[in-house]
Amino acid sequence: QVQVQESGGGLVQAGGSQRLSCVASGSIFSILAMGWYRRAPGKQRELVATITRDGIISYADSAKGRFTITEDNAKNTVYLQMNSLKPEDTGVYYCAAMGERTYWGQGTQVTVSS
Repeated sequence: QVQVQESGGGLVQAGGSQRLSCVASGSIFSILAMGWYRRAPGKQRELVATITRDGIISYADSAKGRFTITEDNAKNTVYLQMNSLKPEDTGVYYCAAMGERTYWGQGTQVTVSS
């Protein structure tokens, strides 16, 4: 079992920045990749960024150039630095730990005001 806990959400003005954190615990040896997803109001959950255990990173087109995913293996933590935020970035951001199965955090709300 893997437990995942996000933090760092909140209200930010358009153009601002915010950093989300995700701590994984439990059977972390089974994790092959970590990722950030978001669910905007009225929409399905979508991929934002992922990072594999080998450090391979991928971003959604909407995140490229503005968001950066990093990891601190010593702390079992993955970060999502979000810059130049837009109102359409508003949503619940979920962290996922992916291996044989995917473990989800409870999510953290990010609200970008115009």
